[in-house]
Amino acid sequence: MTREDVTGWRKSSYSAGNANCVEVAAVRRVVTVRDTRQHGNAAMLEFPAAAWRTFIVNAKPERA
Repeated sequence: MTREDVTGWRKSSYSAGNANCVEVAAVRRVVTVRDTRQHGNAAMLEFPAAAWRTFIVNAKPERA
């Protein structure tokens, strides 16, 4: 996938605007992740959508 293929980047509302976060975009059945500090020039990591969902579910802290 090329940079031109990926649009609709978003970052976490928890990033507090300090640019120390990643951006995520979904294209077809792939989730793409990049470093915000690189202003769109960073390498992109690609994950199957199912693998990304599993990551998100397991990364969330347990609620008391």
